[in-house]
Amino acid sequence: MLEQDSRDGSIKMEFDFDAVNEEDSPFPEVRASVSNIDDPDMPVMTLRMWIIGLLLSVVGGSMNVFFNFRQPAPNVSPLAVVIISFPLGKLFAFILPITTYRFPRWLGGFEFSLNPGPWNIKEHVLVYIMANVAIGTPYAINAIVVAQINYNFKVDYWFGALLVVATQLTGFGLAGICRRFLVQPPSMVWPQNLVTCTLLNTLHAEEEEQGGITRYRYFLLALSGAFFFWFIPGYLFQALSVFSWICWIVPDNVPVNQLFGVSSGLGMSVLTFDWSQIAWIGSPLMFPWWAEVHMFIGFVLFFWIITPLMYYTNTWDFAYFPLNDNNPYDRFGYVYNVSRVLDSQGRFNQTAYNEYSPLYVPATFAMAYLLAFALSTCVLVHTLLYHGRSLWNGVKRIRVEQDDIHAKLMRNYRDVPDWWYLSFFVFFFFMMVVVVEVWHTSVPIWALLLSILLPCVYVLPSGFIYAMTGQGVSLNLLAQIIPGTLIAGNPVANMLFKAYSVQTLSEATSFVQDLKLGHYVKVPPRATFIVQAVGTLMASFVQVGVKQWMFDNIKDICSPDQPSFLTCPNNTVFFTASAVWGLIGPTRQFGKGALYYPELYAIIAGAFLPLPFWLWQRRYPNSWVKFVTTPVVLNGVSYIPPAGGINYSAWFATGFVFQYLIRKKNFAWWSKFNYVTSAALDSGTVLSALVIFFTLEFPNGGIYLNWWGNTVYQNTADYIRLALKQIPPGGIPLQ
Repeated sequence: MLEQDSRDGSIKMEFDFDAVNEEDSPFPEVRASVSNIDDPDMPVMTLRMWIIGLLLSVVGGSMNVFFNFRQPAPNVSPLAVVIISFPLGKLFAFILPITTYRFPRWLGGFEFSLNPGPWNIKEHVLVYIMANVAIGTPYAINAIVVAQINYNFKVDYWFGALLVVATQLTGFGLAGICRRFLVQPPSMVWPQNLVTCTLLNTLHAEEEEQGGITRYRYFLLALSGAFFFWFIPGYLFQALSVFSWICWIVPDNVPVNQLFGVSSGLGMSVLTFDWSQIAWIGSPLMFPWWAEVHMFIGFVLFFWIITPLMYYTNTWDFAYFPLNDNNPYDRFGYVYNVSRVLDSQGRFNQTAYNEYSPLYVPATFAMAYLLAFALSTCVLVHTLLYHGRSLWNGVKRIRVEQDDIHAKLMRNYRDVPDWWYLSFFVFFFFMMVVVVEVWHTSVPIWALLLSILLPCVYVLPSGFIYAMTGQGVSLNLLAQIIPGTLIAGNPVANMLFKAYSVQTLSEATSFVQDLKLGHYVKVPPRATFIVQAVGTLMASFVQVGVKQWMFDNIKDICSPDQPSFLTCPNNTVFFTASAVWGLIGPTRQFGKGALYYPELYAIIAGAFLPLPFWLWQRRYPNSWVKFVTTPVVLNGVSYIPPAGGINYSAWFATGFVFQYLIRKKNFAWWSKFNYVTSAALDSGTVLSALVIFFTLEFPNGGIYLNWWGNTVYQNTADYIRLALKQIPPGGIPLQ
C-alpha cells in the first residue's frame, strides 16, 4: 500500500519494482549510494572508534555551542567529522599494536585487540552517528541563558547539565519506539543519509581510484583555502560579509535598505562572500534540489512579497518598527522592557502592563508566527492524506512494507528490545521531574506530561517529512501556546515546557535518522544504541561547561555591540518568544480583539492547504503537482528569525550553482566532490573563526581594524535598523 503512497508524490523518489528481483533497494537513489552486501564479522565496537568518536563529538559540540552565540555563525557539521575521522582511524590502525589479549577463563575468556585490522566503514559510521546526535547545540541552553540574563533566574552548572541531558535523551527513547514506521520501510529513504553513505563508501574505496586528485587531498586543499579566505570577510574586510552594497550607495533610504539590506533587510542584494552567512540555515550543497526550490518559493512568497505588502501598508502597525528584527517592542518604539511588567516573584503584573504598553513584534516575526500556525495543522493533514494507510497498517501490526535487501541483511544481528528504549524514555522523564522540582522552576508535573505528549503526537508526521527532505518539523508554536494559556504569566515555566517538548521531538528525529544510517551500513542495532546514548551523555556535560566558561569570561557577551559578534541571536529570539507567549500570554497577543487575532485563521487555512494538491495528483498522477509538498514550503522558512533574507537568497543562489547547474552539467565532478566541498567549507570556516577569536579578538581586549572596509555597512539604515515611520508623540495610540 505504501508503494502507492510513494507513487502519489509523497516520497520524491522513483520506485523501480524490477529491482526487487535483483535483491537491492527498489529506489535508484538508494542503490547508487548504499551497498547491498554485508560482512557480519567486521569489528565494530573497537577502542579506536570510542576514542575518535568521543573526542570529535566533544570538540565539535563545544565549537558549535561557542558559535551558537555568534551572528553570523559557522557550524561544525557531522560530515566534517566523517572527513576528519578518516585519517585518524587510519593512523590508529597503523600505530596501535595488533596483539590479541584474552581475559582469564573465570572472567569469560573473551578476546580483544587494540588493533583488530584496517579502519573499516562500520567503525567510521559509528563515529558519525555519535557526532550527529551529540554535536549540535542543545536547545535547552537557550532557555538557560534567557532565564539567567532576562529573568534573573539563578541557575548553576548542575541545573543546566541535568536539564540538557533530560531534554536530549527523552527523545532517544521515543525514537526507538518509531523504528517500525521510520527505519524498516524501504520508502523511508532519509536523503541526508544517502549523502553520508556516498561519502563513507568513496573514502573507503579511495585506494581503488585511478588518476585524478583524491577526495581527501581535495578536502585538505579546499579546507586550507576556506580557512585562509575567511580571514578576509571575518576580520580584515567585514563588509564582504555584510555585503549590502546597494545600501552603501543610499545609506539613508529606508525602503531600499529594508529590501536590499543584510543586517535587518530582506537580502534582495543576494551577494555575500561569507560562507557562514550562506550556510546559516544549513549548507546549500547538502539539501536536495527539489527541497531547496520548495523552501525558496516559500521564502519569496511570504517574505519578499506578502511581508513587504503588509509592512508598507502599515498592517498591525508594522511600519513603526524595523522590518526584520529579533526583538519585541513597546508602543514607544523601544525594545520591550520586561522588567516593567514583572512583579517581585517574576510573574506577570497586569496593572503594570496596562500602565506600560502592549507588546509589538516586527513584521517578519509576525509572519513567522502566522506560518507556524498554518504548519501546525498542515503537517498533520498531509501525513494523514499521504501516509494514513501505512500508519493504520502499522497500528494493526501488519507489515508496513515488504523488506528490502537491507532489512533482510539486518536480520543477522540482534535487535534492541523495545523495553530498552522505553526505559530511557521513562528514566529521563523522571530526571526532568527532578530538575523542575529541585530547582523550584514552578513547572507543575501535569505540564511536563503535556509537554511530552506533544512530541509523541508529532514524531511520526515530523519523521515522514524528515525522511523525505532532511527537514524536521518544530513544535515551537504549540509548545508555547499551551503553557502560555495554562501557566499564564510565568515565562520561565513556559521556556522549560517549550525546551523539553521541542528538543524531545528534534532529538527523536535525529536519533531515528541515525538508526536508518546504521540500517544502511549494516551496523548491529545494539552497537548503534550504545554509541548514541554514550555520545549524547558525554557531550551534554561538556557543552554546558563551555557555555558556563563563556559567560564567566567573555566581556559583554549577548550585548548588541559585542566586538566579536557574540550577540546571542538565538537567545534574543528565544527571549522574544518567552515574552510573547510566557509573559504576556497568547490571550493578550492573539485572543479575540487582540492586534494579531487574525493570524489564528492560518490554523484553518493550514488544514485545507494540502487538500487541493492531494486531490489533483490523485486525478492526474503524472502532473507536476505530485512533486509539491506543502509542509516543506511552510516549514522551510522557519529559520526566520533569527536568520535574515540574505541567508536564504545567497543560500539558494549557491544551491542553484551546485545542486542544479554543476549536477546537471558535470555529474561526475558533483558526485565525487560536492559533499566533500561542503564539509571542507564548513570545517575551514569554523577553524578560521576560532583562530581569529582566540588569537586576535579575545586576548587583552582584542585587536580590531578600524577602517572603511570594516565600518561602511554600519553607517546605513539597514545596520541601524531604522523603521519606515516615526512613532507619534506619546506612543502608538492604543486600540
